[in-house]
Amino acid sequence: MGEESETAMASPDRNLTQKIAKILNETRTSYATHNRKLKELATIRSKLSSSESESSSVHQFSSVFFKTLTPLFMAAQRRTAAAERVVRFAAEFACLRRISDGDSDCDEFLEEFLKFLVVGSVAANRNARFRACQIISEIILRLPDEVEVADELWDDVIDCMMLRVRDKVPVIRTFAVRSLSRFVNDPENSDILDLLLEVLPLEQNPEVRKTIVLSLPPSNATTQAIIDCTLDVNESVRKAAYSVLANKVPLQSLSIKLRTTILQRGLADRAVNVSTECLKLMKEQWLSNSCGGDPIEFLKYLDVETYETVAESALEVLLSEGLIMPSDDKSIQQYILSADGEARDESTCSAPSIQLMEPEVALYWRIICRKLHKSAQAKGSDAATAMGAEAAVYAAEASDANDLLERILPATVSDYVDLVKAHIEAGPNHHFASRQLLLLGTMLDFSDAMLHKTASSFVQELLHRPFEQELDEDGNSIVIGDGINLGGDKDWAEAVSKLAKKVHAAPGEYEEVILVVVEEVARPCRERTADFLQWMHMLSLTSLLLENGKSLHSLQGKAIEPEEILHALLLPGAKHTHLDVQRIAIKGLGLFGLLEKKPSEGLVRQLRTAFCRSPPPISIMACKALVDLGMWHSPTEVDKAMGQDLLSQFEDESIDFAPIDLSNAEEDMNFKMLDLLYAGLESDDWRAFTESSENESVKATVGEGFAKLLLLGEKYPNLPASFYPFVLGKLIALYFSEESKEQLRFKQCLSVFFEHYASLSEKHKGYVSKAFVPLIRSMWPGIYGNTKSSSYVVSNQRKRAVQASRFILQMMQTPLYKKETRGEPESQFNKSPEDSIQPPLNCTEEGLAIRIAIEMLSFKEKKTAAEKAYVAALCKILVLLHLKPSDQNVIKLLKKLLSLLADSVCSEKELLKEVKPVLEHLKSLDACPSEELTQDQANPIFETLGVSYNLEITETTTVPQTPAPCSTRPARSRRRARIEDTSSDEEEEVASPPPSAPNTLMTRSHRASKAVALAKIMASKVKMSNVDEDDEEEGASDVTADDSDESDE
Repeated sequence: MGEESETAMASPDRNLTQKIAKILNETRTSYATHNRKLKELATIRSKLSSSESESSSVHQFSSVFFKTLTPLFMAAQRRTAAAERVVRFAAEFACLRRISDGDSDCDEFLEEFLKFLVVGSVAANRNARFRACQIISEIILRLPDEVEVADELWDDVIDCMMLRVRDKVPVIRTFAVRSLSRFVNDPENSDILDLLLEVLPLEQNPEVRKTIVLSLPPSNATTQAIIDCTLDVNESVRKAAYSVLANKVPLQSLSIKLRTTILQRGLADRAVNVSTECLKLMKEQWLSNSCGGDPIEFLKYLDVETYETVAESALEVLLSEGLIMPSDDKSIQQYILSADGEARDESTCSAPSIQLMEPEVALYWRIICRKLHKSAQAKGSDAATAMGAEAAVYAAEASDANDLLERILPATVSDYVDLVKAHIEAGPNHHFASRQLLLLGTMLDFSDAMLHKTASSFVQELLHRPFEQELDEDGNSIVIGDGINLGGDKDWAEAVSKLAKKVHAAPGEYEEVILVVVEEVARPCRERTADFLQWMHMLSLTSLLLENGKSLHSLQGKAIEPEEILHALLLPGAKHTHLDVQRIAIKGLGLFGLLEKKPSEGLVRQLRTAFCRSPPPISIMACKALVDLGMWHSPTEVDKAMGQDLLSQFEDESIDFAPIDLSNAEEDMNFKMLDLLYAGLESDDWRAFTESSENESVKATVGEGFAKLLLLGEKYPNLPASFYPFVLGKLIALYFSEESKEQLRFKQCLSVFFEHYASLSEKHKGYVSKAFVPLIRSMWPGIYGNTKSSSYVVSNQRKRAVQASRFILQMMQTPLYKKETRGEPESQFNKSPEDSIQPPLNCTEEGLAIRIAIEMLSFKEKKTAAEKAYVAALCKILVLLHLKPSDQNVIKLLKKLLSLLADSVCSEKELLKEVKPVLEHLKSLDACPSEELTQDQANPIFETLGVSYNLEITETTTVPQTPAPCSTRPARSRRRARIEDTSSDEEEEVASPPPSAPNTLMTRSHRASKAVALAKIMASKVKMSNVDEDDEEEGASDVTADDSDESDE
């Protein structure tokens, strides 16, 4: 009876299981069947609840449904389309609400299903966790708001998903984040937002990062995190960040800095999808929705005076897309009014009344006019090269652009001059608008004589404008601006120069006009009656001329000759008592030297003196001038200009550099230019004067100059070979030093330099390899005279040295850039013989391995703690090298060195564990393991690498490990064999050690003496004859005598 009742009970469950399984199988084929199958499954559930009690029916249906769905959780399968359809169907059924069904049945089933999924989400099986989190996320995102679920159950689901956010499987983390995205806006669940912000910068998978970004709500806490994702390495993450900014973050809630950062990164992004998404953000959300399509209003959100380049690029993109274009009733002419308040035209003779422009308006009109001017020129060129109807179309387009440009620009040159003057006289608040209007002048036509005269007099006024100044509390005059360029602003000086070149476009006219003004302004300076402001004005004009001049020949025959500029203006200015005058004069000297065919002695001597003896701001300027001269004329030519023999420590291959003390005024500066510049890298404190630019320092300026010289080293063949690895090592040390953390611009410059340097040529890799050992040795604390400090400082120093070693290894392993030297591309089957030539040994990782092995063998067996840590660090680098089957002699040498190294570190298990795999790899690369490498075969390799090592000496001294294993029998047998073999003087000479042996044998004198003493004691116990001992002593004395004679010689 019991078996029959169990069978009767199992039969309905089996039928229900078959029905549910059939429905689930049919949902695998297409999403189109889901609606019909949802109704069928809901009907089965409703029929079951009507035939039995409500609670038991739901429980029975749920248990059978879960059991039928279980294979989906357990099977380790791929994300197939069929399985994804089943997952979606299960989530849709859990969220299903029908009027015919009772809500209680649906809610109870949903709760049972969620409990089942929560259990699956913490399972050990990866696929079970994945499917559980996937279905939970689908249910949460599809569940209607009116559905009521117990708070305790939601808390369990949220806690479980927060735990899965840190799962080791990326796809599980993705669905866990999707599940939490619906609760992240709830203020009661602030811990969810904190968790997402915490894991976002640490997440390695791009898909998970993208899901987190899309889940973040708009708030002050999340805005910066979203904007940081615009710099993500993955394109999809960056695109998602811009999508979130467009859809969730309003323009008004962002600061000006964040707005410009978003546009600057997005518009310049290399990925087309990302830049398109940024354009969509700017066009649809910011311009259309927030600014009503008004570009002027849009520019007001960007602060064009501070972020001019960003606003300019944004306007250019909008113009290229055809989104903005001036209407017919707007132009610059509406800001130039007649006396009656109407817009002026060419027939109006009364004095104009100028309406001042806002900065955004001035920038807007400049970009519009520049766009039209370029378009007219381009279409005109196309019309000139085309023929027929095509040429007529291009000519018509060029004519339309010119007509629109003429309608926008001021009607006359006089009106333009009055407009600019009004903005200049309005004060500093309109300085930006004045500069934009100056640049508009390059689009005007000054060919008419009267127009040219009017514009020329205006240019004269601009050149005669002195520096603006203000008085401090003590009544001293302070220059407003940078104190270097004309008008105190580099952009202003460039605008004035462009307008002057446009007005005075005839050959030599531009230089003549500026020199006339310089000669006039320089009169008080020559007469010693000028104050420092007049000196600065004169020198700024001179620098402007030299900066835009092509050669000194174009300055000859003018108001002031080139020699007069140097000796009467620049050199006296460099010796002026005022520091600002000295700085601008040093800049002028550097520009003057670039125009000379060969640098003059007085100019070079003054720059060297300024670099060595002046405060940091002037030293920085002198350093820039010296570096520019060295790169233009070559460092050798700059040194020749001194007219005397100069010393250089870079010519010494030993790289033992004695630093020059530039702070000592009495020290002789009879050194070459590179030595003086290198002293700037070595000096720690540059005199008491410390007022320097926030982003500049002497070390950073010298470092950038050396980086340029290293990159272009092939153009300077006369530089000593030791210069490159020595300076390269110093730059790497500075890059990882503690003091360079604040020099962000310097570190950015070096990071770009290192990224390209090793990939440019094989020579560069050779310099990197040669710089490795001296650099790491100098950075490691406690060895080779490096001072020790506290344990914390020593730990940081070791970390930096390890970072530097791995960084150099990365540079060595970076592949070379492909050089396209042929006009036609080569196929992979038609390569030149040069492509198959192996690089020189000193440029390969094998050469670096030899250098590291010799450095490790240079330490004694009994090492200090610092030496042990140093050797261990080198050993870890040695393991990371990719050794290839190159020259067999190189492989044999490496194998021999590492064998000796393994013998020397046999007592240190960790080091031996690191060395053995490399040694086994080398043994596999050795084609003839039985052949040994001789010293004569190794010497050419050592000469190539610039190192020296004696393999034979090392072998004789490293065989005996400890005195304990020594016994009398082996000792006597060796001695007897030696006595029997020494039958002649020639054989004695062959058996004797090399001349350099005594120095190495002295390191084992104590151990050797102990062995001899033990041998004598054992010999006396067995009553050996004293004849052998006497012979041995005589042999030893002979060897000692020979060695002493050789040492005397």
